[in-house]
Amino acid sequence: MCGLAALTCARPAAAAAPPTDIVFEKDVEYSNPDNQHLVVDIARPAGNKRGPFPAILCIHGGGFRAGDRHGYDGLVQEFARRGYVAATVEYRLAPKYQFPAQVYDVKACIRWLRANAGKYHIDHGRIGVTGGSAGGHLAQFLGVTIGLKEFEGDGGNPKQSSAVQVVVNQYGPSDFTKSYGKSVDAAEVLPLFLGGDLEHARQRHIISSPLNWVTPNAAPTLCIHGTKDNYVAFEQAVWITDRLKACGVEAVLMPIEGAGHGFGGDDAKRANAAMFAFFDAHLKK
Repeated sequence: MCGLAALTCARPAAAAAPPTDIVFEKDVEYSNPDNQHLVVDIARPAGNKRGPFPAILCIHGGGFRAGDRHGYDGLVQEFARRGYVAATVEYRLAPKYQFPAQVYDVKACIRWLRANAGKYHIDHGRIGVTGGSAGGHLAQFLGVTIGLKEFEGDGGNPKQSSAVQVVVNQYGPSDFTKSYGKSVDAAEVLPLFLGGDLEHARQRHIISSPLNWVTPNAAPTLCIHGTKDNYVAFEQAVWITDRLKACGVEAVLMPIEGAGHGFGGDDAKRANAAMFAFFDAHLKK
């Protein structure tokens, strides 16, 4: 089943051995909440290329309860070949860890990237984020909660900012209160993430929905979404882009006509091309 449990935003191919023009490190610890030793796999340009480079954080999907950062190993290497430092992040999973633990973790990872900017040749002021499905939600949440201390957590490097400069959200939900009845697995997935269904945990559904945190301070956002998505309805992308635009934030919606939850073939190529172009436009000025 794909659904909110989808692992990647454009189904990147399994990673081959890294080429010599990049450096690829696996299992680098970035935070240790509840003795969980969370790690990233991180890639960067090699050789005489010293940067500082823009950075991208890639967040896997999996319905907040499953998934694996390794699905993005190939993508972070591609970003490195394109002149970025890119990391694919592990985060705590439901039902043992419910919202906002996952938000705390990805924000901690952004802070870690800034704290280690010298080591990895990262430009502090040029950090973007992307993800698919649940990872798209977390990416979007990062983009709309910039500066809100209540979502920072205590995952380390508190003096660093968790702000991101740009978001590419691939088929991530924006309003959990309207997911039921429009998603084939929301009734299964969301209570595990939020501690109850809409009747019993309505406030957590509201607080965890990116749509409700949009302000003029939100990051520029590209939403890529299949028009026939049965797991995260296409209208979820329409709502968040409309809300961002209403607040004066740059927001672009790229429909993938006829596509479901996750892309393959030419749809994946189009989605990736749009993602790379959007990041380049905002992070390589």
